[in-house]
Amino acid sequence: MKIINLFEKQKRIFSFEFFPPKDYLTAVKFGINAGQLMNLNPSFVSVTYGAGGSSHNHTFDLVNFFQNELDFTCMAHYTVIGATKEKIRADMQALQDMGVRNVMLLRGDPPKGSKTFPENPHGFNHASELISFVKQNFDFCIGAAAYPEKHIEAASMDEDLDNLQKKVDAGADFLITQMFFDNHFYWEFMDKVLKRGLKTRVIPGIIPITSFTQIKRFAEISGAKIPDRIAQVMEEIKSHPEKVYKEGLNIAKQQSVLLLEKGAPGIHVFTLNKSRAAIDLYNHIPEIYK
Repeated sequence: MKIINLFEKQKRIFSFEFFPPKDYLTAVKFGINAGQLMNLNPSFVSVTYGAGGSSHNHTFDLVNFFQNELDFTCMAHYTVIGATKEKIRADMQALQDMGVRNVMLLRGDPPKGSKTFPENPHGFNHASELISFVKQNFDFCIGAAAYPEKHIEAASMDEDLDNLQKKVDAGADFLITQMFFDNHFYWEFMDKVLKRGLKTRVIPGIIPITSFTQIKRFAEISGAKIPDRIAQVMEEIKSHPEKVYKEGLNIAKQQSVLLLEKGAPGIHVFTLNKSRAAIDLYNHIPEIYK
């Protein structure tokens, strides 16, 4: 089923994001964790794509597993960096032949070991160009990324909203946000989106804090701000993993419930392939929103 149709059928969207395991041991652990998460019957699951397409085969294998062996609605992430138009066309056809109906189209990160984005004369350089190409040539429901605190490379929020407008105009059907830790950023962002006349649904992306060191690294890379009130508490307990887990879960729970109460269309959980926090978060969401 196309994700855009789920918005009409379900009270709220509740979805999980996974990344492809890199070796046998992590694949075994992933199988256990994913199985536990799938018992929650999420609205859909998504599978990420490595920098420069480095996880291409693993991504497609995992998408096929979710879509056809487990019979779940699955969204494949796909990035434009380093891909020719011919490769993009072939990959989209392969996904379509698998029965996949949903793709998350992104610019992506630079190739491993590089901090810059090489020009791609035989492909595209921006997510909006990729979205336009796929929209014109295939019948996918298309997701795109949104940045409540603006993309880290954007000079201003207005510039970032201009880029978002291009993605929506090119054919993005819905948006998923980068992680954020203060709901104010989401609602302020939504006000700006609506003032531009964009009525595209925007699903908040939530990541439960299970390691403060890890989250600080993610925040530095993405430009997401960690509120002082959260940072102070986490710094005090960071050497106590179980305390960090409980506090991180409480933060994610409060954040999610308040978002849903105020009208957010759902919650997209960045699981990091771990089941415990995602399951506990789901179980804390009131039934009225499921």
